[in-house]
Amino acid sequence: MSLPIKNVAVIGASGNLGGPVVDELLAAGFAVTALSRASSTATFPPNVAVKKVDFSSTSDLTSALQGQDAVVSLIATAAVGAQRPIVDAAVAAGVRRYIPSEFGINTREAAQHPVGKILAGKIGTVDYLIEKAKENPGFTWTGISTGLFFDWGLRFGSLGIDVPNKTATIVDSGNEKWQASNLHHIGKAIAAVLRNPDAVANEYIGTASFDVSQNEVLQAVEEVTGTKLSVTRVSSEDLRKLGEEKLAAGDFSAFLQLVRVWNFADGAGHALGANSANAKLGLPNDDLKATIKAVYS
Repeated sequence: MSLPIKNVAVIGASGNLGGPVVDELLAAGFAVTALSRASSTATFPPNVAVKKVDFSSTSDLTSALQGQDAVVSLIATAAVGAQRPIVDAAVAAGVRRYIPSEFGINTREAAQHPVGKILAGKIGTVDYLIEKAKENPGFTWTGISTGLFFDWGLRFGSLGIDVPNKTATIVDSGNEKWQASNLHHIGKAIAAVLRNPDAVANEYIGTASFDVSQNEVLQAVEEVTGTKLSVTRVSSEDLRKLGEEKLAAGDFSAFLQLVRVWNFADGAGHALGANSANAKLGLPNDDLKATIKAVYS
């Protein structure tokens, strides 16, 4: 059994996911240090230590990570390919667990899908972690797929549901179930991994607040808000073609179309079901209607 993890360095702690993750790590009793760029003006809770770091310098990162038991990377998708120096610094500093910036669809499964081309940085980082863990037995990693950010996605319309404009865009039949997580659920999952690191050492796991379909979300949103939405139905094949055309032209806004195909297309098969790590992590599912009520209250 490995020593307990106490000190956790978080990279990207000021982003959309950062606040909820830091909150849940603090609530779980971890000592949290936020690593940020020298130019950053981000602020953090008073009980979070802050270290300014040159992320292009492995030596600077190694110094900053001294005494840390774990690193949680919340780096945005556009920068995830730049995690190798952080991984090298973590190994050099004696960090025992690295949680890479996954927190979305399962990139191990998506590697051969068109959306995988956009997620190449994430895929490469996990490949690199696998190598480093083999070379350094004291260094471990855990990849966590969470599916779509549910409460965040409702607020910003990325799930195809737009309550302010009273519209919904439903892909194919709308009955396909997909993996979805609220931001605080993701923070709880990270804390659970770090509380019991041996349970999921050098594993890629999936967690979710719930598996849900677009039609279930639409029905629940209409019931909770009392708002009838105007529904437009689109074909996943049309979305795929548009996404691939954009990608071929170097337009990475293709991600919106391709990730909707990945999740919502009839027969996609990316709900977690029995493959969820929630039971192993001791995590309950969230309540769909309670989540919707909190978003729109």
